[in-house]
Amino acid sequence: MRDHTKLRAFELADNLALTVYKATGGFPREEMFGLTSQLRRAVVSIASNIVEGCARFSEAEYVHFLDMAYGSAREAEYQISLAHRLGFLPEDAHDDLANRSAETCKVLNGLLRALRKQ
Repeated sequence: MRDHTKLRAFELADNLALTVYKATGGFPREEMFGLTSQLRRAVVSIASNIVEGCARFSEAEYVHFLDMAYGSAREAEYQISLAHRLGFLPEDAHDDLANRSAETCKVLNGLLRALRKQ
């Protein structure tokens, strides 16, 4: 079994989730079950899928869960952009979240590419 806490991808995803939770606390009340919930679920899904993949025994299952984590990371990138364009995220918060999500995607993609070469 792999240790997810030793993966840079997990560290980035976990920090992204914490940052998104803080940033979405100020979203409009009417978005509680809309974009707020959707964005929070997407970022939690990134870290959760990394953890679940690490708990799997086969390499194929591990890659499958990392693929799902990557999909959730790309979903979060879009939702962060949308929240900014709707005026829910100020420029500085958007830039921070956008940079964090881009870095998470980059590291996950690199990990996936390395695993697929093996």
